[in-house]
Amino acid sequence: MYKARLAILFRSAEPRVCLAFWLFGLINNVLYVIILSAALDLVGPNIPKAFVLLCDVIPSFIAKLVLPYIIHTIRYPLRIVLFAALSTSGMLLITVTPAYADGGTISAKMAGVVLASLSSGAGELSFLALTHFYGPFSLAAWGSGTGGAGLAGAGMYAVATTSLGMSSKGALFASAFLPIVMLGSFFVILPREHLGRKSKSGSDSTLRVLEEHDDEDNFPPTTEAQEEEGLLQRSVAAKPPSLSQQPTESWRMSLVQNNATTDGNHSMLPLLLVYIAEYMINQSVSPTLLFPLSSTPFHHYRAFYPTYNAIYQSGVFLSRSSTPFIRIHNLYIPSLLQCANLMVLVMQALFNFIPSVHIVFAVIFWEGLLGGTVYVNTFAEIAERVDKTEREFSLGAVAVSDSAGICIAGLLGMGVETALCSWQVRHGRNWCREL
Repeated sequence: MYKARLAILFRSAEPRVCLAFWLFGLINNVLYVIILSAALDLVGPNIPKAFVLLCDVIPSFIAKLVLPYIIHTIRYPLRIVLFAALSTSGMLLITVTPAYADGGTISAKMAGVVLASLSSGAGELSFLALTHFYGPFSLAAWGSGTGGAGLAGAGMYAVATTSLGMSSKGALFASAFLPIVMLGSFFVILPREHLGRKSKSGSDSTLRVLEEHDDEDNFPPTTEAQEEEGLLQRSVAAKPPSLSQQPTESWRMSLVQNNATTDGNHSMLPLLLVYIAEYMINQSVSPTLLFPLSSTPFHHYRAFYPTYNAIYQSGVFLSRSSTPFIRIHNLYIPSLLQCANLMVLVMQALFNFIPSVHIVFAVIFWEGLLGGTVYVNTFAEIAERVDKTEREFSLGAVAVSDSAGICIAGLLGMGVETALCSWQVRHGRNWCREL
């Protein structure tokens, strides 16, 4: 019985589509995770790790805020080439910049981080919009791939620099060539006939759907068709002008963008909240969640930070892969639970009441589960609830919420990490100074 249900569930899943979108999610996000994992090595112990977070997310936030309104003029194949070029250039700039002690500057390394961030942000909104053409399993595969990126990026960096003894520079240089996989995924693996009848403008698909919708307005659908689509009939005021008043292309795109923004707003707040809480934990609180080395599996305090990150990313991977099996519609519940996680861990950093680091490991894993759940279910809700004429734009536009949350967390975290560490030093726990 269970196998039969799984067979029905995955009947419409195309292996090439799922593999391509899984790799899109993996490669688009893995450099972002590697940079955050390398934050301590990039700026040293005296600069808050939230500084790297801000350099890694503000360009992405700006891209997600602006590009949904203009990126439709660039065809998808050219976008993919640009994303790969930006990512590789950014990582190479980070690795070729000498260390500060050798005359290099942190600002030069952060310029490389900015390039990689721009690519990641533009890539996320483009790939999410692309799932509109490939069905729900493409979105599930993308979500799983982004979770896999967190696990692979954090895990590989932790293993390479702690277990294998590689230098931070060597690990970052090797990662600069990962965007080649993105090119292969799009141009070799992905069946691009799904994109439909596209001409020179990336907006053609949206306009074509609008034209089909206009035809549906002229010939009302049957009751069965309404039930199958699950869409409410549009009001008379929301209809486009009559055939004697044909709208221009700019009017059509404006209609799509305005309606999509309105429909997506209810999904943005839970995503914003959960990202503020979890990135406050990851970049500002977790560097201060330290214990005596004798009571932990570690030999030096530097190992805590990448280990916490790897555990968090394992929870993200599991939850972002869960939408084919488990759907959560009330996203405020996991968002508020994430805020509770933040309060508990801040209290631990201040008062050291948790007796074992393994309990903190469990809380960090739970944090990852909650964050991944809200992320992937937010976009699943949009894919199900937003009208098809607005879905491609809306899937890309709502992605701005996670970057906005990370930006807020980074700005707040610049002072939080320093304040927590100073508190610990004043109370006889100077471990945060030994990173």
